[in-house]
Amino acid sequence: MTDIWLPEGDFLTDRHLATLSTIGPGGRIHVVAVGFTVFEGIVRITTMDGSQKVRNIERDSRATVAQVVGPQWLSIAGSAQVLRDRESISLAERLYAERYRPPAENPNRVVIAITPEKVMSSPGLRGEAPAHD
Repeated sequence: MTDIWLPEGDFLTDRHLATLSTIGPGGRIHVVAVGFTVFEGIVRITTMDGSQKVRNIERDSRATVAQVVGPQWLSIAGSAQVLRDRESISLAERLYAERYRPPAENPNRVVIAITPEKVMSSPGLRGEAPAHD
C-alpha cells in the first residue's frame, strides 16, 4: 500500500481505457492501450505473459499509466513488477471485471502491479479550480 494521493470516485471506476508506457529494448518509450484498476494504492494491469510490456518491465521496472477523460487527466508513474501467483491474478481479474467486463479465459495471464511514486493530474481531480489560460 502506498501513501501517495490518488483520486477517488468515478474517474478510476468508470469504464475508461488508459495508456501504459514502459521502456522498450532500444530505450524508446513503448506505449500501449490498457485497462487498469487501482486497489489499495496499487495499479493493476492484466496481460499475457511474455508480451512486450512484460519483457520491458522485467528489464526496467519504470512504468507510467495515463488516463484522459475529457478535460480531466491523470498520470501515475512508479515501479512495476510482474506477478504470476494465482492469488494476485485472481484479484486482478476480479477488479478488472468490476471496472470493465469479465476477462476472457487466459492460462498465460499475469499481472503488472505498479506502486505509484509520482502522481500528476488535472486540477479538477484534486478538487481545485480548473486552470485558465
